[in-house]
Amino acid sequence: MGGTDGIDRDGLDTDGMDPYTGTDTGTAAGTTGPSPRTLTFVVGTGRCGSTALSDVLRLHPDVLGLSELIASVEPGALPEQPLTGEEFWQLLASSRPFADRMIREGAPLPEHLYPRLPGGRFSGADGGGVPALCLTTLPHLTDDPDALFDALEPELAGRGRAAVADHYRALFAALAARVGGGRAVVERSGFSLASVPRLRSHFPEARFVHLYRDGPDCALSMSRHAGFRLLRTAAQAEEGSGDQELAARLGTLMADDSFDLRAVLDRPVPVERFGELWSAMVTEGVGSLGEVPAPLRASLSYESLLDEPERELTALARHIGVDPRPDWLKAAGALLDGGRRGAALALPPDERARLSASCAPGMRALGLGPG
Repeated sequence: MGGTDGIDRDGLDTDGMDPYTGTDTGTAAGTTGPSPRTLTFVVGTGRCGSTALSDVLRLHPDVLGLSELIASVEPGALPEQPLTGEEFWQLLASSRPFADRMIREGAPLPEHLYPRLPGGRFSGADGGGVPALCLTTLPHLTDDPDALFDALEPELAGRGRAAVADHYRALFAALAARVGGGRAVVERSGFSLASVPRLRSHFPEARFVHLYRDGPDCALSMSRHAGFRLLRTAAQAEEGSGDQELAARLGTLMADDSFDLRAVLDRPVPVERFGELWSAMVTEGVGSLGEVPAPLRASLSYESLLDEPERELTALARHIGVDPRPDWLKAAGALLDGGRRGAALALPPDERARLSASCAPGMRALGLGPG
């Protein structure tokens, strides 16, 4: 994985079955019918350009682009045991302490779109909280997330007991029926590289795209993001704990209003600590992605996407199973902004050197640094 100057994948064939319904799509020899719906997960460290990629994918009429779905429902987004439809709906409809606390502090994460919408009926400040599904995923799809949320409830909550992946597939189908994008479903969450083994276990048919960014630039962006700052502070306090474990425990900590969030956010953290986090995530993630069958995986450099958007988006479209429409390529290229490139170069030389050294293991894992 990684080490290329653009998206890297081979041609991918389907077997004529729609994984969301289990029915034959009529694509066998001598028949005609709709193409199978594909499922792709875009995974990365976070702060790697993935939000911009979600905005690009949303423009394609054949793509149902789901932004931050799995991340918003964590912890517990992928339970092993079967759930009833009502239990699955509660997973989507319940709020998350971390998000609600950030909203109450007047500092929602930039990924969380719902608190910025006028007139929404949910609030992190009223004790009820914002449903996980409404934080980012639904506002990314519609200007009226409350109405879409209400429309989904009877359809999903009324389902029988099933594996959680089947409930998610029903959610994908219900969303595609209402907002379009029936050819391909693409879920993109930040901080998702460590979830690859779980995603593969639940969705064996899924394709993957690893979106990565220059290590020092990505780590510097992490250092300016409240979620990553909290994670690094927790890591300093609990040496040896895994980042996913720490992320889950932060939710419990944030539910306690006596926790001095502002003091933690204002605490200085050396930028190289974020380089260490980036390297650890990339090294582990590249290893996990190496276990994915080659035809199902692709890697995409954010810098290459900025430099050659038509080439990279054409390859990406083919990987996820849709046509690289010229109108989409033109509109998507206009959205991409290279202004954040090279931010780490502006750091003082000694700080930049420490950051580069901390990112070196991750860069090597991507095939972008000396062996």
